[in-house]
Amino acid sequence: MSTSQPPLKVVLCWHMHQPEYRSYADGVYQLPWVYLHAIKDYIDMAAIIEATPGARAVINFVPILLDQIEDYAADIHAFFSARTPIRDPLLAALAESEFPLEHERRLALIRACLRANEKRLIQRFPAYRRLVDMTGLLKDNPEDIAYFSDQYLADIVTWYHLAWLGETVRRDDARVRHLMKKASFFSHEDRLQLLEIIGQIVGAIVERYRVLAQSGRVELSMTPYAHPMLPLLLDFSSAREAVPEMPLPSAPCYPGGLERAHWHLSQGIRSFEHHFGFRPQGCWPAEGGVSAAALALLGEYGFRWTATGASVLGNSLANTDRLQSDSGAFHRAYRIDDAGPACFFRDDGLSDLIGFTYHDWHGDDAVANLMHHMENIAHARPGDDNRVVSIVLDGENAWEAYPENGYHFITALYRQLAGHPDIELTTFSDCLAQGLAPVGLEKLVAGSWVYGNFSTWMGDKDKNQGWDLLCQAKAAYDRVIAEDRLDEVSRERALWQLAVCEGSDWCWWFGDYNPSDSVGDFERLYRLHLSNLYRFLGLEPPQNLLQIISTGGGYAEQGGVMRRGQAGP
Repeated sequence: MSTSQPPLKVVLCWHMHQPEYRSYADGVYQLPWVYLHAIKDYIDMAAIIEATPGARAVINFVPILLDQIEDYAADIHAFFSARTPIRDPLLAALAESEFPLEHERRLALIRACLRANEKRLIQRFPAYRRLVDMTGLLKDNPEDIAYFSDQYLADIVTWYHLAWLGETVRRDDARVRHLMKKASFFSHEDRLQLLEIIGQIVGAIVERYRVLAQSGRVELSMTPYAHPMLPLLLDFSSAREAVPEMPLPSAPCYPGGLERAHWHLSQGIRSFEHHFGFRPQGCWPAEGGVSAAALALLGEYGFRWTATGASVLGNSLANTDRLQSDSGAFHRAYRIDDAGPACFFRDDGLSDLIGFTYHDWHGDDAVANLMHHMENIAHARPGDDNRVVSIVLDGENAWEAYPENGYHFITALYRQLAGHPDIELTTFSDCLAQGLAPVGLEKLVAGSWVYGNFSTWMGDKDKNQGWDLLCQAKAAYDRVIAEDRLDEVSRERALWQLAVCEGSDWCWWFGDYNPSDSVGDFERLYRLHLSNLYRFLGLEPPQNLLQIISTGGGYAEQGGVMRRGQAGP
């Protein structure tokens, strides 16, 4: 391809997303994934872009994640300034001068320090691996915890956090290198130093992304506040557009779904503006979930673009000849009406290669393979300047399976894309600003980036039960609010707790195809959030919230934290 031809536009969009892990009843974090991903993935993503000339990306943040990052930063600052207790039990273990005496609490701490990728985070560090190997004694004989000293606990909790640190931190921070060289017999002062490092990382993340956005290196976008599935809030029957026979929940619809969708959008914008100081132009809806009604709603809020999976476009064009006549149909932006946002479609094949395949390749080979695919796309239609390849995937969970947190792969990918004469590494907003013209789309079949439908969140009996429990709680919320029973503080607590319950994450995990440990964590947390909502309303939680919704027990790639865009091996 001649370099006189317009380059192929390529957008890398990384989605940063965690649900609400705090119990609103006491503020205690039930799971540690926000701060762990902050010190590993969010920091590495920013640092690699900062250090790589020409690197550009779209970074999509879920507002409820931003709020938790801010909360962690404040919590750690309060600990060092006033010795206020840290509200995450695992993080607090770094700060404690003494470890608990109770066997169950000591066992729980050790088990928490085993939740890491064995190949990339445990086997990589011999001192950490040795500590983990010792826990084999506890599998059949948990009473042997009596032989595990406080020094053992100090070392394993320190190594757990050292292993979770981002590769850029490990390379750039002399304090971290010193702790890793020490390797064992960590003191309380060592652990406090590591906690201080973690606090500095978490406290700086949002500002680093804001500066990158100001300099034009990244475009920052958002998801509605608590990551709700907008099309399903608006209309359960939208799930049948792609899967006509899908079983639906017993409830006919989500009560007041349109009002709640408006709340998540307006509150999401307020939160985003609070953290970054400007209004976003783009919105990656939760799970790329779109419908005609959802796109119209995004248009009401002035979003210029949104994105979803290629299978949604495939379903939408299934009865037209466009797929046959236009080999680049998936590499275009579309618009279903003049007032709505431009809709970009994820290249599922290329995105899934990064998410599920390349982690076992040598980094240079993986990047060369991806660039080969890009060059084929660029050469297929020379002179067509209305194309864009959209690579969209989880910006946090994929890298745990890569050597050194994907550092070499991501760095090389940015360099190769930025330096290629036939490729323009850009952002969605810049595509539109530079004249990329969305193609008209007669209809949109509602769906998500996973398989082009909503089967990951609805249709299975466990998933539908999750929706019915939410509808039951929302009906109770509406009754109490209509009767004006609550004071202002209680009403606000109930409102925010309701928003958490409306997140898409809970039903994602329900079903027998996910690992039982992860399903157990999230279904327990969902029932806790729903129970707290009833209590904030002044009501006793119903008995059915004492019953386990789903147990899992299957095997899923990447432990179920990610799914492919298209069905496959």
